[in-house]
Formats: sequence, structure tokens, C-alpha cells
Amino acid sequence: MSSAFVDFKIVKEAISMEMVLARYNVRLRKVNQSYLRGKCPLPTHAASSSDGSFGVHTGKNAWACQSDSCVKARGGKKGGNVLDFTALMEGCSIRDAALKLNDWFAPALAAPKKQSGPRQGSELVSERKEGSAAGENGPLQFTLKDIDSGHPYLARRGISKETATEFGVGFFPGRGSMAGRVVIPIHNRDGKLVAYAGRSIDESEPKYKLPGGFHKSVEIFNLHRALSAVGGAVIVVEGFFDCMKVHQSGYPAVVALMGSTLSNEQEKMLAEKFSRVVLMLDGDEPGRGAAREIAGRLVNRMFVKVVSLPDGKQPDQLSSEELHAILGEF
Repeated sequence: MSSAFVDFKIVKEAISMEMVLARYNVRLRKVNQSYLRGKCPLPTHAASSSDGSFGVHTGKNAWACQSDSCVKARGGKKGGNVLDFTALMEGCSIRDAALKLNDWFAPALAAPKKQSGPRQGSELVSERKEGSAAGENGPLQFTLKDIDSGHPYLARRGISKETATEFGVGFFPGRGSMAGRVVIPIHNRDGKLVAYAGRSIDESEPKYKLPGGFHKSVEIFNLHRALSAVGGAVIVVEGFFDCMKVHQSGYPAVVALMGSTLSNEQEKMLAEKFSRVVLMLDGDEPGRGAAREIAGRLVNRMFVKVVSLPDGKQPDQLSSEELHAILGEF
């Protein structure tokens, strides 16, 4: 391969898994608007009985194979991005994979980007106000009714009915894409409802649904409540349930990134609204790596503290006592 420079980030943002799959003539069945599933095309896949082990989340632009033998052959890694996939298919390094993708999809890489930040998922189409600017989320023109905040699933996740009611979270028995899921209202910084996320209660895929056209990178979950807390400090976690559990444990100044990445807009909001941040991401290698990366970006703009969780643990899996032992007065 040549010694030309290639920007990995641009390649990952501009080139979709669908484009790469099409080049390899890989056809997967569509499970829903943002999830594909089928037989694993990787050369590391040896199992003959796992025709549905390979999945692609088009919203996250990520893939995974659940076959134990395939995962073992890849050093324990279940999945990755377009660079990882191409490197495995071509038997080359990540850099060489990026150069190949650059050559194959040069027009896509040259096209102007409409927005910064990570690619977002989309499963549910929501009504929004006309005229919303690109990269912004207009307020929803509806609210879901008959939400059960006392559903047993919430209790199993350690969320009390009082906390669920405060957050507007609960089981939705109605019709539509969110039917039969626990719905989680998402508000913008001004407290306006802009979306609902839906969590499956039986671990069926996709575990979470997000609205079509929803720009996750410009919102921070629970920011409007955290802003009302005094002190200028905020705890940052990854997920919705992490946020609710920490809030329930007596820490109202807590927000969730709705993932493990920090967009430029989210970074700006945190720096503008708070003087101190405590990063409490998941206790696994991706979470710890993300915490290091985010801390490195924020440290020049505010005071940053990173707290470590026990191996394999998430904040919502800890008791209030354990959270207090980790966070103290924070």
C-alpha cells in the first residue's frame, strides 16, 4: 500500500457498513430499520450452524458476530467498525484497510459532511416541527399515554416507581414501534421533549430503539434536571438506567451520553454549564478507554475526575451504598 495519509475518523463517518457489504456482495436480511442479520462472511467464521450470528447496526455503523468460534478466532472481539471488517476480509492492517476503503469509495469521502459527531441510529419516525435546522431536534408534537412506571422490568433494573415516575419512564402498552417496550423520554437542555427511546424487556434485538431523524449527538440525557442542581459539578455516565440509578442514589447532578462517545456539541455543553465533571463510565475496557479519551478532551476546559468501577460493572448494577462509596460527596 502507499504511504499516503488517510483520516480514520473520516473514513468511519463517510463509509457505511452497507456500502462495504455491497462491495463484498454480502446480503443480510433486514430485521428493522437499523438492524441487519445473516450468515457471517468473515474468513474467521468456521461454524456451519450459525446462519444468523452476524448482525449490523446501521445506525451505529457497527457489526458483530456472536459465534463463539468466530469470536475466539478474532482474539475475543465480537465486532467492530468498517475498518475492522475490511481488515479481516482483506487480511491486512487497519491502516491498509483504511487506504483500500479510501480508494474504493473516494466520492463518498470527498462529499461534504452535513454534521459532526458520531453516526446515529434510527428505528422510529416521529412527528417534528417543520423548519427544524439540520443537526437539531425539534420538540415532539405528541406524548405517549398510559405509561406504566411500576412495571416489574424497572424493579428488576433497580429503578423505583418514584424514580421512574419522575423521569416519565415506564412500560408502553399502546401501538406503534414502541409498543411493548419501556419508553424513556429524552429532553433537550431547555426541558422540551424531543424523543422517546424504547428498551426491550425480553432482551430481544434491538435492545434500544431511537427515533428516525433524532440527532443523539446534540443532546445529553437528563441535562435539564442536572442544571437545576447547585454546585457546578456533574456526574457523567453512559446509559439511561445508569443515570436514573445514580440520581435515585441521591446524586441529582447526573447526565448520560447515551453511549460511550462524546460529540463536539456535548463537549461544548458540558464545558459551558459545569466547572467540574466526574466521569463514571462502564467498568470494561471500552468504557475505560472512552473515559480516558473524554477526560483528555475536557481537562483543558474544566476540572475532571475519573472514577473506576469494578470489572464488568455498570453504574446501574451497583447498590446505592456502593455508589456512595465510589462517589462520596463528589
